[in-house]
Amino acid sequence: MNPITTDRMPTPEETLVRIDRAIRDAARARYGADVPSVTFEAPRRPEFGDFATNVAFGLAKAARSAPQQIAQRLIEDAILSRPEIAALVVEAQATAGFINLRLVPECWQRVVERALHEGARYGESPRNGTRISLEFGSANPTGPLVVVQGRALSIGATLAAAFESCGYDVFTEWIVNDAGGQVETLARSLYARYRQVADPSFPFPEEGYPGEYLLPIAAALRNEFGARYDDADESLWLPLFGTRGRDALVAEQQKTVERFGIHYDLWQSERELHETGKVRAGVERLRELGLTYENEGALYFRATQFGDDKDRVLVKSDGKPTYYCADVAYHYEKLKRADRVIDLLGPDHHGYIERLRGLASAFGYAGKLDVAIAQQVTLSRGGEQVAMSKRAGEIVTLDAILDEVGVDAARFFFAMLATDTPLAFDLQLATEQSNENPVYYVQYGHARIASVLRNADPDELRLARRGERLAPLAHASEIALMRRIEEYPRVLQTVVHTLSPHRLARYARDIAADFHAFYGECRILCDEREERLARLALAAATQHVLANALRVLGVGAPESMERLAAD
Repeated sequence: MNPITTDRMPTPEETLVRIDRAIRDAARARYGADVPSVTFEAPRRPEFGDFATNVAFGLAKAARSAPQQIAQRLIEDAILSRPEIAALVVEAQATAGFINLRLVPECWQRVVERALHEGARYGESPRNGTRISLEFGSANPTGPLVVVQGRALSIGATLAAAFESCGYDVFTEWIVNDAGGQVETLARSLYARYRQVADPSFPFPEEGYPGEYLLPIAAALRNEFGARYDDADESLWLPLFGTRGRDALVAEQQKTVERFGIHYDLWQSERELHETGKVRAGVERLRELGLTYENEGALYFRATQFGDDKDRVLVKSDGKPTYYCADVAYHYEKLKRADRVIDLLGPDHHGYIERLRGLASAFGYAGKLDVAIAQQVTLSRGGEQVAMSKRAGEIVTLDAILDEVGVDAARFFFAMLATDTPLAFDLQLATEQSNENPVYYVQYGHARIASVLRNADPDELRLARRGERLAPLAHASEIALMRRIEEYPRVLQTVVHTLSPHRLARYARDIAADFHAFYGECRILCDEREERLARLALAAATQHVLANALRVLGVGAPESMERLAAD
């Protein structure tokens, strides 16, 4: 097939729309069969072309023919016999019943043109007015943030950025678990440290929090109050030390989150939900809906009506609300103000998934709440597993991880596996300057492009960025890179629809690999001017896309690896 020249070659997406229509017309004309739509997918092996469709299999019964024969006839009727379609396809083959297509390079060149034109906006969608409530991360205000919270932070922040890029309005929320007995345990632990400033032999509570992070808070309290509370009744110091400890540790948690490059719209205190009557309002709404009952002095929610394995206690017989009761109130508030609510929970919350979905259904918001689980993280260094024990005071804080590997590596590593897959974080690998380190490999791709563009003639680079001199781009590695650029908007959409930010991390590695292959096989600053301009344009487009992906991941896009090492 010889493509004909047109003033405006369609994009790959537009081309597939035309081929879809041509195949459906051909199926109707030859077999009298209506095909609702033709699905195209990219084959895993490049020798099978750019796209493939199994439409022939669905026509086998109506056509009373083998899929291979049907595929060949559809190629003849829909492509070969129609010059306007044949001009868009460099190769069309029937293989084992599939129709395999390879588009003309000019279609892929349109992708480069678009990426250059849109730049930092490439892959983004118009605002759609849909409000997303995204809760990712929670912690007891009893110590510094630790590794598993780092994973939730990275996953959630990537999801938030992806949703924003896809046109959604995102409201991000963190939960401060400050309504339970842990704050009293914190107060007693802090009081012991306060007393030990003057009397090192003062006993530490057996169930207390032994970490050294309480020492500076205790020293500040001793400096402020002196010995005032040494012999005071517990009722006098317990609320004070609990509040001071909570506030100081939440402030430290917020500093860590800010250091990690993440912003929350709301740090929601569980205690505040109780104090402002929101918990009571949520329970009363369930009462109004006839979804509560009392048994042996306790108040229950009829959770089994909504798929749970048992009814859930809201208020215990002693009048104290359960942790689930706070969930009722908080999710009632979120469901009222958002079009979609997403909870990213920790590895010990699998039982909450159907429980929370049932709660949304009970309030009349069925299908509006999604739950994802961020699985556990284990740390290793040089093949040796790093011990983590909160009770023994041997915690590995998120700040310690950032000190060792840096923000970029931590953000990438925490997000690079599916959320429901346990993550083995190799601290040594994360600091290696080698292709085995995925974040180094990706960032090196961006830095390599930046180096090429710095070495280009400035006037030629400005001309190349206009995307008007792309005709020479036809080498296999150039086509592969243009195909990868074309995938980016769909990858973003997949991330938000499936809550799978690891797909973006994988994409970043893939496009970096494609650029490295292109760089090795095609000399960018070559002698032939038109070829040089086209390859500069492709490099510049790739830089835009790679930088966009890294921005959503919360990872820096360095101009040089030397500067990155210095940082």
